[in-house]
Amino acid sequence: MRVFVAGGTGVLGRRLVPQLVARGHQVTATTTSAAKLGAIARLGADGAVMDGLDAASVGEAVAKARPDVVVHQMTAISMVHAGKPDIKHPDRWFALTNRLRTEGTDHLLAAAEATGVSHVVAQGYASWNGIREGGWVKTEEDPLDTLEGTAAHRGLKALGHVEDVVLAAGGAVLRYGAFYGPGAVDDQVELVRRRQYPLVGRGTGYSSWVHLDDAASATVLAVEKKARGVFNIVDDEPAPANEWLPHLAACAGAKRPMRVPVWLARMLAGDQAVVMMTEGRGFSNAKAKRELDWRLRFPSWRQGFEEELA
Repeated sequence: MRVFVAGGTGVLGRRLVPQLVARGHQVTATTTSAAKLGAIARLGADGAVMDGLDAASVGEAVAKARPDVVVHQMTAISMVHAGKPDIKHPDRWFALTNRLRTEGTDHLLAAAEATGVSHVVAQGYASWNGIREGGWVKTEEDPLDTLEGTAAHRGLKALGHVEDVVLAAGGAVLRYGAFYGPGAVDDQVELVRRRQYPLVGRGTGYSSWVHLDDAASATVLAVEKKARGVFNIVDDEPAPANEWLPHLAACAGAKRPMRVPVWLARMLAGDQAVVMMTEGRGFSNAKAKRELDWRLRFPSWRQGFEEELA
Protein backbone atom coordinates (compact mmCIF):
# COMPACT_ATOMS: atom_id res chain seq x y z
CA MET A 1 0.00 0.00 0.00
CA ARG A 2 0.90 3.65 -0.25
CA VAL A 3 1.23 4.83 3.35
CA PHE A 4 1.41 8.48 4.38
CA VAL A 5 3.11 8.92 7.77
CA ALA A 6 2.49 12.38 9.19
CA GLY A 7 5.28 12.90 11.69
CA GLY A 8 7.78 10.54 10.13
CA THR A 9 10.86 11.88 11.92
CA GLY A 10 9.60 11.62 15.51
CA VAL A 11 10.82 8.93 17.90
CA LEU A 12 8.12 6.51 16.75
CA GLY A 13 8.14 7.58 13.12
CA ARG A 14 11.83 6.71 12.84
CA ARG A 15 11.06 3.15 13.96
CA LEU A 16 7.78 2.84 12.06
CA VAL A 17 8.88 3.92 8.59
CA PRO A 18 11.57 1.21 8.18
CA GLN A 19 9.13 -1.49 9.31
CA LEU A 20 6.57 -0.36 6.74
CA VAL A 21 9.22 -0.25 4.03
CA ALA A 22 10.46 -3.72 4.98
CA ARG A 23 6.92 -5.04 4.51
CA GLY A 24 6.88 -3.73 0.95
CA HIS A 25 4.81 -0.60 1.42
CA GLN A 26 5.52 2.65 -0.43
CA VAL A 27 5.91 5.27 2.29
CA THR A 28 5.76 9.04 2.25
CA ALA A 29 6.94 10.46 5.58
CA THR A 30 6.59 14.10 6.59
CA THR A 31 8.85 16.47 8.45
CA THR A 32 8.67 20.15 9.32
CA SER A 33 12.27 20.68 8.24
CA ALA A 34 13.82 20.24 4.79
CA ALA A 35 17.08 19.42 6.58
CA LYS A 36 15.56 16.09 7.61
CA LEU A 37 14.61 14.93 4.11
CA GLY A 38 17.92 13.10 3.76
CA ALA A 39 17.24 11.16 6.95
CA ILE A 40 13.84 10.11 5.60
CA ALA A 41 15.44 8.96 2.35
CA ARG A 42 17.88 6.84 4.33
CA LEU A 43 14.90 5.13 5.98
CA GLY A 44 13.71 4.12 2.51
CA ALA A 45 10.79 6.54 2.22
CA ASP A 46 9.87 9.59 0.18
CA GLY A 47 10.03 12.78 2.21
CA ALA A 48 7.62 15.69 2.31
CA VAL A 49 7.94 18.98 4.18
CA MET A 50 4.58 19.72 5.80
CA ASP A 51 3.18 22.07 8.41
CA GLY A 52 0.56 20.05 10.27
CA LEU A 53 -1.18 23.23 11.45
CA ASP A 54 -1.60 24.61 7.92
CA ALA A 55 -4.61 23.09 6.18
CA ALA A 56 -3.28 23.94 2.70
CA SER A 57 0.12 22.41 3.44
CA VAL A 58 -1.48 19.20 4.72
CA GLY A 59 -3.89 19.03 1.80
CA GLU A 60 -1.13 19.46 -0.76
CA ALA A 61 1.14 16.87 0.84
CA VAL A 62 -1.58 14.22 1.10
CA ALA A 63 -2.87 14.87 -2.42
CA LYS A 64 0.63 14.56 -3.88
CA ALA A 65 1.30 11.28 -2.06
CA ARG A 66 -2.06 9.72 -3.10
CA PRO A 67 -1.96 7.30 -0.15
CA ASP A 68 -4.18 4.36 0.64
CA VAL A 69 -3.86 5.08 4.35
CA VAL A 70 -2.85 8.06 6.49
CA VAL A 71 -0.98 7.45 9.75
CA HIS A 72 -1.07 10.37 12.21
CA GLN A 73 2.04 10.50 14.41
CA MET A 74 2.44 14.27 14.66
CA THR A 75 3.65 15.62 17.98
CA ALA A 76 5.95 18.44 19.08
CA ILE A 77 7.32 17.15 22.37
CA SER A 78 11.04 17.32 21.56
CA MET A 79 13.11 20.09 23.11
CA VAL A 80 13.47 21.64 19.65
CA HIS A 81 9.73 22.29 19.51
CA ALA A 82 8.58 22.31 23.14
CA GLY A 83 11.62 23.34 25.13
CA LYS A 84 12.72 21.73 28.37
CA PRO A 85 10.24 19.16 29.76
CA ASP A 86 7.85 20.81 32.23
CA ILE A 87 5.70 18.18 33.93
CA LYS A 88 4.27 20.76 36.34
CA HIS A 89 2.83 22.76 33.43
CA PRO A 90 1.83 20.21 30.76
CA ASP A 91 -0.56 22.77 29.28
CA ARG A 92 2.51 24.82 28.31
CA TRP A 93 4.85 21.93 27.51
CA PHE A 94 2.29 20.23 25.25
CA ALA A 95 0.74 23.40 23.80
CA LEU A 96 1.91 22.76 20.23
CA THR A 97 1.25 19.03 20.47
CA ASN A 98 -2.27 19.75 21.67
CA ARG A 99 -2.86 21.85 18.56
CA LEU A 100 -1.51 19.07 16.37
CA ARG A 101 -3.93 16.68 18.05
CA THR A 102 -6.89 18.98 17.47
CA GLU A 103 -6.33 21.26 14.47
CA GLY A 104 -3.75 18.94 12.92
CA THR A 105 -6.00 15.90 13.19
CA ASP A 106 -8.85 17.83 11.58
CA HIS A 107 -6.59 18.92 8.72
CA LEU A 108 -5.44 15.35 8.09
CA LEU A 109 -8.97 13.99 8.09
CA ALA A 110 -10.13 16.71 5.70
CA ALA A 111 -7.20 15.98 3.39
CA ALA A 112 -7.88 12.26 3.56
CA GLU A 113 -11.53 12.78 2.65
CA ALA A 114 -10.67 15.15 -0.19
CA THR A 115 -8.16 12.68 -1.61
CA GLY A 116 -10.39 9.63 -1.22
CA VAL A 117 -8.29 7.97 1.49
CA SER A 118 -10.44 5.34 3.16
CA HIS A 119 -8.39 4.57 6.26
CA VAL A 120 -6.72 6.62 8.99
CA VAL A 121 -4.64 5.37 11.94
CA ALA A 122 -3.88 7.87 14.69
CA GLN A 123 -1.75 8.08 17.82
CA GLY A 124 -3.49 7.99 21.19
CA TYR A 125 -2.20 7.48 24.72
CA ALA A 126 -2.71 4.89 27.44
CA SER A 127 -0.07 4.76 30.13
CA TRP A 128 -1.34 5.94 33.57
CA ASN A 129 -4.45 7.82 32.50
CA GLY A 130 -7.18 5.25 33.03
CA ILE A 131 -10.19 6.33 35.07
CA ARG A 132 -9.27 6.35 38.77
CA GLU A 133 -11.91 3.99 40.08
CA GLY A 134 -12.21 0.23 40.21
CA GLY A 135 -9.27 -2.00 39.30
CA TRP A 136 -5.72 -1.01 38.47
CA VAL A 137 -5.77 -2.26 34.85
CA LYS A 138 -8.19 -0.89 32.25
CA THR A 139 -9.48 -2.07 28.86
CA GLU A 140 -10.61 -0.09 25.83
CA GLU A 141 -14.12 -0.11 27.28
CA ASP A 142 -13.07 1.91 30.31
CA PRO A 143 -13.11 5.71 30.07
CA LEU A 144 -9.92 7.73 30.22
CA ASP A 145 -9.22 10.23 32.99
CA THR A 146 -9.08 13.83 31.77
CA LEU A 147 -7.93 15.32 35.11
CA GLU A 148 -10.49 18.09 34.92
CA GLY A 149 -9.43 21.17 36.85
CA THR A 150 -5.69 20.52 36.45
CA ALA A 151 -3.02 21.75 34.04
CA ALA A 152 -3.10 18.34 32.33
CA HIS A 153 -6.76 18.62 31.33
CA ARG A 154 -6.22 20.44 28.04
CA GLY A 155 -3.81 17.82 26.73
CA LEU A 156 -5.96 14.90 27.81
CA LYS A 157 -8.98 16.53 26.18
CA ALA A 158 -6.97 16.93 22.98
CA LEU A 159 -6.37 13.17 23.00
CA GLY A 160 -10.12 12.74 23.41
CA HIS A 161 -10.64 14.86 20.30
CA VAL A 162 -8.36 12.56 18.31
CA GLU A 163 -10.42 9.57 19.36
CA ASP A 164 -13.77 11.22 18.69
CA VAL A 165 -13.06 12.41 15.16
CA VAL A 166 -10.91 9.49 13.97
CA LEU A 167 -13.43 6.92 15.17
CA ALA A 168 -16.24 8.92 13.57
CA ALA A 169 -14.30 8.68 10.31
CA GLY A 170 -14.06 4.90 10.65
CA GLY A 171 -10.40 4.85 11.57
CA ALA A 172 -8.27 3.37 14.33
CA VAL A 173 -6.74 5.02 17.37
CA LEU A 174 -3.75 3.28 18.91
CA ARG A 175 -3.42 4.20 22.56
CA TYR A 176 0.31 3.75 23.04
CA GLY A 177 1.77 3.23 26.48
CA ALA A 178 4.72 5.26 27.69
CA PHE A 179 7.44 4.91 25.06
CA TYR A 180 10.93 3.70 25.73
CA GLY A 181 13.65 2.81 23.27
CA PRO A 182 16.09 4.87 21.17
CA GLY A 183 15.66 8.54 21.99
CA ALA A 184 12.42 8.12 23.94
CA VAL A 185 13.45 8.34 27.61
CA ASP A 186 16.84 10.04 27.51
CA ASP A 187 15.59 13.02 29.53
CA GLN A 188 13.97 10.77 32.14
CA VAL A 189 17.08 8.62 32.48
CA GLU A 190 19.19 11.73 33.01
CA LEU A 191 16.87 12.86 35.81
CA VAL A 192 17.03 9.38 37.36
CA ARG A 193 20.84 9.46 37.31
CA ARG A 194 20.78 12.85 39.02
CA ARG A 195 18.29 11.51 41.59
CA GLN A 196 15.81 14.14 40.44
CA TYR A 197 13.05 11.65 39.56
CA PRO A 198 11.69 10.59 42.95
CA LEU A 199 8.94 8.21 43.96
CA VAL A 200 5.87 10.07 45.21
CA GLY A 201 4.18 8.80 48.34
CA ARG A 202 3.97 5.01 48.29
CA GLY A 203 4.37 4.90 44.51
CA THR A 204 1.31 2.69 44.08
CA GLY A 205 0.04 4.31 40.87
CA TYR A 206 0.21 2.05 37.81
CA SER A 207 1.67 2.80 34.38
CA SER A 208 1.92 0.85 31.14
CA TRP A 209 4.97 0.92 28.88
CA VAL A 210 5.75 -0.11 25.32
CA HIS A 211 9.00 -0.33 23.40
CA LEU A 212 9.10 1.83 20.26
CA ASP A 213 9.68 -1.21 18.03
CA ASP A 214 6.63 -2.97 19.46
CA ALA A 215 4.54 0.19 19.05
CA ALA A 216 5.71 0.36 15.44
CA SER A 217 4.88 -3.29 14.73
CA ALA A 218 1.37 -2.82 16.12
CA THR A 219 0.94 0.20 13.87
CA VAL A 220 2.01 -1.78 10.81
CA LEU A 221 -0.59 -4.41 11.67
CA ALA A 222 -3.30 -1.77 12.13
CA VAL A 223 -2.45 -0.40 8.69
CA GLU A 224 -2.40 -3.77 6.97
CA LYS A 225 -5.54 -5.10 8.63
CA LYS A 226 -7.41 -1.80 8.13
CA ALA A 227 -8.20 -1.90 11.82
CA ARG A 228 -11.02 0.22 13.20
CA GLY A 229 -11.70 1.27 16.76
CA VAL A 230 -9.50 1.80 19.80
CA PHE A 231 -6.58 -0.44 20.76
CA ASN A 232 -4.32 -0.28 23.83
CA ILE A 233 -0.77 -0.73 22.55
CA VAL A 234 1.06 -1.58 25.76
CA ASP A 235 3.23 -4.40 27.01
CA ASP A 236 2.10 -7.35 29.13
CA GLU A 237 3.01 -5.90 32.53
CA PRO A 238 1.31 -2.76 33.82
CA ALA A 239 3.08 -1.99 37.08
CA PRO A 240 3.20 0.49 39.96
CA ALA A 241 5.83 3.21 40.07
CA ASN A 242 7.44 1.59 43.12
CA GLU A 243 8.43 -1.31 40.83
CA TRP A 244 9.29 0.21 37.46
CA LEU A 245 11.13 3.34 38.65
CA PRO A 246 13.68 1.53 40.90
CA HIS A 247 14.25 -0.98 38.08
CA LEU A 248 14.82 1.84 35.60
CA ALA A 249 17.32 3.38 38.01
CA ALA A 250 19.15 0.08 38.46
CA CYS A 251 19.36 -0.47 34.70
CA ALA A 252 20.68 3.08 34.28
CA GLY A 253 23.38 2.49 36.88
CA ALA A 254 21.83 5.06 39.20
CA LYS A 255 21.17 5.08 42.91
CA ARG A 256 17.74 4.05 44.14
CA PRO A 257 15.23 6.92 43.66
CA MET A 258 14.45 9.10 46.64
CA ARG A 259 10.93 9.25 47.99
CA VAL A 260 9.01 12.50 48.55
CA PRO A 261 5.65 13.12 50.21
CA VAL A 262 2.57 13.84 48.11
CA TRP A 263 2.24 17.43 49.32
CA LEU A 264 5.78 18.29 48.29
CA ALA A 265 5.49 16.56 44.91
CA ARG A 266 2.28 18.44 44.16
CA MET A 267 4.00 21.73 44.97
CA LEU A 268 7.12 20.98 42.92
CA ALA A 269 5.82 18.83 40.05
CA GLY A 270 2.06 19.40 39.89
CA ASP A 271 -1.06 17.28 39.86
CA GLN A 272 -0.19 15.06 36.91
CA ALA A 273 2.96 13.71 38.54
CA VAL A 274 1.10 12.99 41.76
CA VAL A 275 -1.76 11.19 40.02
CA MET A 276 0.60 9.14 37.87
CA MET A 277 2.70 8.04 40.83
CA THR A 278 -0.07 7.43 43.36
CA GLU A 279 -3.36 6.72 41.57
CA GLY A 280 -2.54 5.96 37.93
CA ARG A 281 -4.25 3.05 36.18
CA GLY A 282 -2.48 0.85 33.65
CA PHE A 283 -3.94 -0.88 30.61
CA SER A 284 -4.57 -4.32 29.12
CA ASN A 285 -3.32 -5.25 25.65
CA ALA A 286 -5.60 -8.28 25.25
CA LYS A 287 -7.67 -6.73 22.46
CA ALA A 288 -4.65 -5.74 20.36
CA LYS A 289 -3.09 -9.16 20.74
CA ARG A 290 -6.37 -10.86 19.87
CA GLU A 291 -7.61 -8.71 16.99
CA LEU A 292 -4.33 -7.58 15.43
CA ASP A 293 -2.44 -10.82 16.12
CA TRP A 294 0.23 -8.63 17.71
CA ARG A 295 3.32 -10.28 19.16
CA LEU A 296 5.67 -8.29 21.34
CA ARG A 297 9.44 -8.36 21.08
CA PHE A 298 9.59 -6.92 24.61
CA PRO A 299 6.67 -8.38 26.63
CA SER A 300 7.83 -6.53 29.75
CA TRP A 301 9.58 -3.27 30.53
CA ARG A 302 11.77 -5.32 32.89
CA GLN A 303 13.52 -7.01 29.99
CA GLY A 304 13.29 -3.93 27.79
CA PHE A 305 14.89 -1.53 30.25
CA GLU A 306 17.75 -3.97 30.80
CA GLU A 307 18.45 -4.35 27.07
CA GLU A 308 18.11 -0.64 26.26
CA LEU A 309 20.18 0.67 29.16
CA ALA A 310 22.77 -2.06 29.52
